[in-house]
Amino acid sequence: MSEALLDIAEVAERSGLAPSALRFYEKKGLIAPAGRNGLRRTYRPDVLDRLALVSCARSAGFTVAEIGRFLVATPGDTDLRARMAVKARELEEDIARLTRMRDGLRHAATCAHETLVECPDFKRAFAGPPQPVPR
Repeated sequence: MSEALLDIAEVAERSGLAPSALRFYEKKGLIAPAGRNGLRRTYRPDVLDRLALVSCARSAGFTVAEIGRFLVATPGDTDLRARMAVKARELEEDIARLTRMRDGLRHAATCAHETLVECPDFKRAFAGPPQPVPR
């Protein structure tokens, strides 16, 4: 038995993306429709998994072009794999920076030090190796 197709409105609702974003991702080759039901695009249910990956990558700072290259990567694509390793290191730096910020804010939310930014514990949350200039 074949899987029931999802129309664009259902995919938009379930993915949290606007139909215009789905059409944009389709135009860029990140997703593909299974066909049409009248004038409406239809998709296989597995498009939701693809869209979850695309959304995660976009929120992590990947461009649509980078995601497109990633989606068609093969084990022999050594240049792309090298770029992936660089991006993984950049994400590790971002995570470390955001973790320090989160820890500092958590402390500041309960700190009684006058002024908050002069609190030694607050300052310690931000102590660490210098961070690269944002991209």
